[in-house]
Amino acid sequence: MIMNIYLLKDLARLSGLSTHTVKYYLNLGLIKEIGRSPSTGFRYFNDQTLERLEQIKQYRRNKLSINKIKTLIEP
Repeated sequence: MIMNIYLLKDLARLSGLSTHTVKYYLNLGLIKEIGRSPSTGFRYFNDQTLERLEQIKQYRRNKLSINKIKTLIEP
């Protein structure tokens, strides 16, 4: 199975969210980076992160609070 790797800006573009929103969700722990470039410090994300963002967007469309979303998606 091929797994795509994304930078934060690509994740934002593909999800339709702003980079600010993606960073906000990252800071809240709703999404997690899968790694970081040792030379540039760029964060890396994968397809699962993109799927999680879609799930968060759906919850937000249904007017769920961030705190409620956090309880629903945490492992």
